[in-house]
Parts: sequence; structure tokens; C-alpha cells
Amino acid sequence: MTIQSNRRDILKGGLAVAGIGLLGIPEWALPALAQGETLVPFTDIDDPLTLVRSPETRIIDIRTIPENGQFTPADQFATTQHYGHPVIDPSTYRLRISGLVDQALSLSIDDLRTMPSREIVVGFECSGNRGPLNGLSGNGRWTGVPLRTVLDRAGVKADAKEFVFFGADHGEEVVEFRGRPYTVDQQYGRSLAREKALSSEPILVYALNGEPLTRHQGFPLRLLVPGWYGMALVKWLAEIHVQEDRYLGKFQARHYRTLKGEMINGEMKWKETDISTIQLKSFVARVTSNGSRHQVFGVVLNDGTPLRSVEVKVDDGSWQPVTMDPTTSEKYSWKFFTYDWHGATPGEHTVVSRATDIEGTVQPTAAELEVKKTFLEHNAQHPRTVMIA
Repeated sequence: MTIQSNRRDILKGGLAVAGIGLLGIPEWALPALAQGETLVPFTDIDDPLTLVRSPETRIIDIRTIPENGQFTPADQFATTQHYGHPVIDPSTYRLRISGLVDQALSLSIDDLRTMPSREIVVGFECSGNRGPLNGLSGNGRWTGVPLRTVLDRAGVKADAKEFVFFGADHGEEVVEFRGRPYTVDQQYGRSLAREKALSSEPILVYALNGEPLTRHQGFPLRLLVPGWYGMALVKWLAEIHVQEDRYLGKFQARHYRTLKGEMINGEMKWKETDISTIQLKSFVARVTSNGSRHQVFGVVLNDGTPLRSVEVKVDDGSWQPVTMDPTTSEKYSWKFFTYDWHGATPGEHTVVSRATDIEGTVQPTAAELEVKKTFLEHNAQHPRTVMIA
């Protein structure tokens, strides 16, 4: 896959992408324009983005995707990967459960489908989403078997602390230790701690929006942890290994980390933290006009913690409450909002949103995030500029 942009490279670090949205969110996700309603152009980003997805080499002009609705079509759902898209024969596929369990298991996809299933609406994003380009996200209705159901069948031993999920995708990696390189063939892997793995939340999903997972979405099986960033939702799930020691694979311990400064006793301390749950985030995706009336449309992404408020500010005015869309109110769904902008005058204006949850977490400003050195988990308020005719 390639992404062409005449302004800047939006991704780092060898990721491949399938599905991306322009100006904040894919066009298919935005509500249909009402009669007489027109788009107000953004002036902060205007370069076209073209997506070419391999191996199908399908070119998508993301400005003309016709669908509208809450759920991301499977062929437009964003995905990133490090080792390509493995081809898995469902007739020979087996999910292995090994390690600190009472009984090792080898389950076919049909075995998993016969277990009690669960359906849930979950939206998530890549931890590398930043700026106005929030297209590495999606929202879907997922179907699968609760992880705990499978682990209960295997029986988890008392000394099990770490649950490692390996995908079928793998590649050659150079691991450095004290300046000395070691070349290894490494599977993509992520882990969950015991408390999380045995909770009711993680699901082994085999369907998206009522259809089997696509190859890009991890066919035939992937892990889903509601409220977590996409890198933890291991695709092409091949093995669950239960162990006592911490798992320190590349994509757990090194690749997906945040480096951030924190003042402690009057001194700046630099802390590295692993990336897991989605940081509270909102953004303005569209502004429309209908005669003299204007409306701001936006999106909230979060980890499922209930919201206290979502607000919009125009230029240097005060924060104003928005109207939340009740059709996107499910706990882990992305959430839509609108704000009726009265008295808009001709010329360029700045529009920005912020979200606050019931725990008092407020979406930070860019200035407040300046102590964060790495680009992952970027959830700053992002002002958009528009031109009112």
C-alpha cells in the first residue's frame, strides 16, 4: 500500500495502511447533507489523499465514498500492520492455547463459532492518529466468543499472570542488546495482564458488521479489547500463550511506548509508559451551511468512560455545549455531536472541540502535550479553520 500526499507524510515507522479518512473522518461516516445544505471548506488542510491498497491494488478516492452511516464498511475499515497480510486457510486453521493452563487446546474456527457468542459495537483508532487526519479509525459491530469462555475451557493455573496473543504475521527483526544486534524471525505479539484477560471485556471476534472478517481485518480471528488502541487488537490470531513472566516482545515493550515529562518535587522526570487504552479525544470533522445557518459536526473517541461534556469554541469565544447523537451512544462506539453555530460572519474562523469525562479528564491542548516527546497517543484539541462566504 502507498499513500500519496502533497503536503506531508502522515505515517512513520514502516506501517502499511488500509482505509483512511480525509479532513478528520471518512466521507461515508458523515450524515447525509440536508436539502440546501452545503459544505464549508476547511482552510487548514487541502491536499488530496489517495490510497492504493495491496495486494488488490484497489485505488480509493476517499473524497467520493458514497456510503453514509454509523458503521464502517469492512473494505474501508482502517488497518495497519507490520508484516503484511497472511493468507490463512480456514479449513486448516487452529487457535492454540498453551502454557499455564490445565489443558492445552487447539480450536478450529467452527469450534469457536459453536461457543456462546457476543455482539458489541466498538470503535477504535490507531495509536498513531494525530492532527486533523483521524482516518486511521473505524466503528463496527463485532461478533465473537468472549475470551474468558475459551480460557475457562482450557483452565487457567493460579500462577498465570500474563496472556500473550500471537498473530500469524511475522517478519525478520533486529533486536539490539547493549549495542549488539541479533536477527530473529518475530511474530507480532501483544499481551494482557491476568485481571484484564479474565474480565468480561476481551472478545475473540470472527465477524464484522455481520460478515466474516476480511483478510485486512485479520481473517479468520482477531482479538478485540474494547476501549483499547488498535495495536493491541491482534489480527490473524494464531496462539494464546499463558505465562507467569512479563512479555517483552518488540511491539509490547519497545515499539508502542510514550515518553512524557512529569514534574515531581520540582524536577522534570521522564517516564516511559506502555500504550493501551484510548486517550480521550474529540475533533471537528465537518462544518456546513444552509442559508445563514451553520452547523459543526464532530466525533469523540474514548475508552468507554462516560462523558461529562463535549464543547465547541469559535475563535476566542466561550466554550459552548454540543448536542450528542443518541444513535452513537453505546459505551465503546465512537460518538457524534453537532453544534448550531449562530451569527457566523464572513471570513476565516477557527473552530475547536474538547471533551471531558466523568472522572474529570479534560482533552488537553497542544501546549499541554508539549512535554510528550513521542507522537503516539496524540489526543490534543485540534483547531480547524474554515472560510465563511
